[in-house]
Amino acid sequence: MSGAGGLTDDRVLLGRTSTAERVADILRTRIAEGYLPPGARLSEESIGGALGVSRNTLREAFRLLTHERLLVHELNRGVFVRVLAVGDVDDIYRTRRLVECAVVRGLGQPPFAVEGLAAAVAEGETAARADDWTGVSTANIHFHRELVALAGSARTDELMRGVLAELRLAFHVVDDPRALHEPYLRRNREILDALCAGERASAERLLARYLDDSRTRVAAAYARAVDDPTAPAG
Repeated sequence: MSGAGGLTDDRVLLGRTSTAERVADILRTRIAEGYLPPGARLSEESIGGALGVSRNTLREAFRLLTHERLLVHELNRGVFVRVLAVGDVDDIYRTRRLVECAVVRGLGQPPFAVEGLAAAVAEGETAARADDWTGVSTANIHFHRELVALAGSARTDELMRGVLAELRLAFHVVDDPRALHEPYLRRNREILDALCAGERASAERLLARYLDDSRTRVAAAYARAVDDPTAPAG
């Protein structure tokens, strides 16, 4: 599958001094938001035209995202959004647990700046009421991105942008997104409520259990979707 994934609207983000890093950031965001699914072929012509960038700039952006494990280059075929293995899903969750729990543990003294988290929780609940489970999935990505942003670290933000974009690639192929995402609407709110109350230790415990449960569910659902006989049942 090819196409620009709705990128024309992002052209305004690129000025005359556009760089491959900024193009890569737009494409990474498009993957995380679900516009570019696993296995999608990325057309240099359509994406370059939509963003108004040179082929060399676009190829450098592709190289950066290949290094982040979001894209793959197939000889004589082109560049594609990567399709994860079940082992990738486990590794993503190990990384998330290390980083996200450490962020909450290191928050310091309350009150915490939870406005972004609150907006993401409300976004997810609104999408659920509309029976928009793709929207719930996107809101969940936003929730965890905002959680990591509480660290106030550009390096941590950059690391987790790539990790969460990879996670979205797993969400794409699950056949029952409501069953996958609905339980975590309540749990997102519980974490938010704990942080609003200044209960950092409680929030970390909730988050650790959340991530462990989510890892089990997502890995099992992903294995069923890709028919991996080596994956654990769940």
